[in-house]
Amino acid sequence: MVRVLAGIVEMTAAMIGRMRSLPSATRMPLRYLLAAVAVLAIAGCAMGPDFHRPAAPDVGRLTAAPLPATTASAAVAGGRPQHFVPGADIPAQWWTLFHSPALNALIEQALAHNPDLQAAQAALAVARENTRAGRGAYYPAVSAGLSASRQQDPPGALAPVPSNNAFLYNLFTPQVSVSYVPDVFGLNRRTVESLKAQEQSARFQAIAARITLSSNVVAAAVQQASLRAQIAATRELVGINSHMVEILKYQHGKGYAGGLDLAAQQAQLAQVKASLPPLLTQLDQQNDLLAVLAGRFPGEAGASSFDLADLQLPQQLPLSLPSALVAQRPDVRQAEANMHAASAQVGVAIANRLPNISLTANAGSTALAIHQLFKSGTGFWSLGADLAAPIFQGGSLRHQERAARAAYVEASEQYRSTVLTAFQNVADTLAALQHDAEGLQAAATAADAAKLTLDLSQRRYKDGYAGYLSLLGAEQGYQQARIALVQAQASRYADTAALFQALGGGWWHDANDGPADAAPAPPRLSDSDHARTNRDSDEK
Repeated sequence: MVRVLAGIVEMTAAMIGRMRSLPSATRMPLRYLLAAVAVLAIAGCAMGPDFHRPAAPDVGRLTAAPLPATTASAAVAGGRPQHFVPGADIPAQWWTLFHSPALNALIEQALAHNPDLQAAQAALAVARENTRAGRGAYYPAVSAGLSASRQQDPPGALAPVPSNNAFLYNLFTPQVSVSYVPDVFGLNRRTVESLKAQEQSARFQAIAARITLSSNVVAAAVQQASLRAQIAATRELVGINSHMVEILKYQHGKGYAGGLDLAAQQAQLAQVKASLPPLLTQLDQQNDLLAVLAGRFPGEAGASSFDLADLQLPQQLPLSLPSALVAQRPDVRQAEANMHAASAQVGVAIANRLPNISLTANAGSTALAIHQLFKSGTGFWSLGADLAAPIFQGGSLRHQERAARAAYVEASEQYRSTVLTAFQNVADTLAALQHDAEGLQAAATAADAAKLTLDLSQRRYKDGYAGYLSLLGAEQGYQQARIALVQAQASRYADTAALFQALGGGWWHDANDGPADAAPAPPRLSDSDHARTNRDSDEK
């Protein structure tokens, strides 16, 4: 702070020193003012609590039960086991681990054109400029002006006239004004501290928007691929059931089948057909969602088509340490920044209840002609100091301070809630990944059994030991097992993407998380961080 103030004094004094046309008697008061500014500001202190970063939660693991080293596996696409790697880092472009060029291209397009992300980046730019604007209060305000007037005084000498007793004359007055409010009680410092914290909040909000956008694109692409596979299987089911109805109609006409069997099969066909339109609706909605996420209108261009077979399931899954999770999650960092801003506002409210000192200085010259300016005898100067202290405001300032303290408590509890939600999110995702693997294994077993049943039915039908209805029933069971398998595969892909999002998305490795500087790597908290508690310092 001392260096900043010394720089202010030196800069302003040098600027005034360059005005060599001013008499020395005019420049001296301004130098005295700057010296007083430095003394008052250096002696100042910042009121209110000093913010301390909350300690990382003292928890040993992310889930209630210990995680296995690997998940279950199944002999299908996306059925290989996934390995949890404790302490592993997360790449910034984690979606490339799915090895889909089409998915990579779509996400890059979304990151470049999505309006929600651009709005978040613009909000960050607003917060950054507000911080820079707030820093202006550290410096003296210097302004220069020139007034020129032509005036006439009354002949009766009711007003002062020039020394030549002329009642009609011109008057030229150039002057320099300097004003400064010393930050004796830290009002400006706490205000700028709050603005910087708000800037950090906007920064992490933009980072969270970027991670959420990329995760939503992956989830939408996986869902689209799942729906396309389910629609294909459902259409095959419609064909199988339609064929079965035709056979039963023929047999009913020949007297080989009863009307009840035919009606039951027709009801089954109707149910299968009824399940197709909702799937088509969902597919159209996913296509529209993919277009909008990429910043396009739904009717501008055809949506990208994805197949589950074209995606590779990441085999190595990072498992962040509990102490590092709060540093990686942008929503937690945003809540921490909001807490910091609320803490600084307490100091602002306290400083507003204390006296306020303002210093002013004016220096210039006045003459009847421009060529006479700055000559001996034309200069003037003034120094001023004002002290204003609130005495009675109807209790407003006291209650504003209490409101600021309550807002800090609110921000603290919101931070704690965000941390708890973050850990819940990770735990839920890890549990889902384990159960997804088990579900996929069961679905793959069911699909294998249905395929074996179909193969045996085909052989029995070919050898004449089974009827065609039995064969079609086996085909229908196989198609239904295929749909369940597709849904299980899609869930595993989607929850894998959700894990990368839940662990922070690797934003600390990306230099494009906002229109400003690159995001630094989140700190790895040490044992001393666990022992540190969150506290407020005594008010000065």
